[in-house]
Amino acid sequence: MKKGIHPEYKDCTVKCACGATYNVQSTTDNMVIEVCSNCHPFYTGSQSTKKSKGQVEKLNKKYGFEK
Repeated sequence: MKKGIHPEYKDCTVKCACGATYNVQSTTDNMVIEVCSNCHPFYTGSQSTKKSKGQVEKLNKKYGFEK
């Protein structure tokens, strides 16, 4: 690596909107984020996946393709 052109890494505190804090290394001192692994719906299990079951049947019924 060339000397004098790379940014200096230092300890950084990451604060989430939910109140969780993490210590990482970055080129900045502090970061504020909106979503982390503690509050993201995918990781917490509160995300609901909607099934598209019946959408083809609904379309066929709407346009008279139903047998």
